[in-house]
Amino acid sequence: MRRIVFRYLSTMAIVAGSAVYVWGQTTPSTTEITGRVMDLETSQPVFNISVFCEGSGFNGRVITERNGNFRFTQLVPGHYTVSVHTPGYQDSQQSVDILDSHGNQYLLFRLKSDGGPKPAGTATVIDANVPVEARKEFEKAEALLASGKKEKLLESTQHLEKAVTLYPQFLEAELKLGAAYMDLQQWDKAEVALRHAIEMNPKAPNPHLALGDLYWQQKKYPEAEKALLEGLTIEDRSWQGHFTLAHVYWDMAQKNKDAATTMPMYEKAYVEVKKTLELNPQHAGAHLLKGNLLMKGRRAADAVVEFEEYLRLEPKGAVSDQTRTYVEKIKKALESQPKQP
Repeated sequence: MRRIVFRYLSTMAIVAGSAVYVWGQTTPSTTEITGRVMDLETSQPVFNISVFCEGSGFNGRVITERNGNFRFTQLVPGHYTVSVHTPGYQDSQQSVDILDSHGNQYLLFRLKSDGGPKPAGTATVIDANVPVEARKEFEKAEALLASGKKEKLLESTQHLEKAVTLYPQFLEAELKLGAAYMDLQQWDKAEVALRHAIEMNPKAPNPHLALGDLYWQQKKYPEAEKALLEGLTIEDRSWQGHFTLAHVYWDMAQKNKDAATTMPMYEKAYVEVKKTLELNPQHAGAHLLKGNLLMKGRRAADAVVEFEEYLRLEPKGAVSDQTRTYVEKIKKALESQPKQP
């Protein structure tokens, strides 16, 4: 499935008298670690298990999706260790070095059984009708993506194109193809692939969510909202989908200067970011966005709590120093306010 990409909300704080406001603008970024967890013996995805990522001030956990995919976003350059611990399999870990602010690493875990019972998330979700040759092309593409090298990305699309040509109903290959084209910013090709995936299985949430992310990156906000809501109607426990939708509403509010319609958009964004944090409390970017939204509601003290949680989770993030300075300004402004009798 497409590595649903989520981005930082860069912030600028303005202190004026006793009022404190944080204004934000979404800045796309592709700094992330994505990958897939599979059973070594069956080559089937292992879903609904925990994947951990630690390093460079980041400490996070995500749950694999039904196709075994996982994603860690909003990372900074540095060294990371990604590990999988789940009953029924031997522990596995890999090291990753992100060298620049647009790093994009893909990892493939093939878990070996420890002899015990397998977790309930282990299931066959790859179409058994996929011809051998199509599967080989798909595996070649995965190997290229697993290398983590940008120059291999375009080559991977050639194998994926061949895979879906050999088997036009190859849903997973079509999803991966859409993801690769998105990473290459070939939006038209990515949209074609994702729409084809939706046609194959309209009840699969990931193609809808990926399409929503694609539209968001293109600033097609009504289309993004529609696609994301369709995906979340099918699978409401996707924190990635809720977080992207929160950004869509934030961007729509920022773009709209009509106060009568702006605040409802901020309120919708707040609902979505709350859902994000219910599903993934350790998501630093969601705390940052929630802080910005609380500032829009003039809840500065509550916003400070969210900004400080962002800093705790991501002390060396791309906007951590900036946010740290803003927090101090907000605190000083709050201290200067007259005490209520």
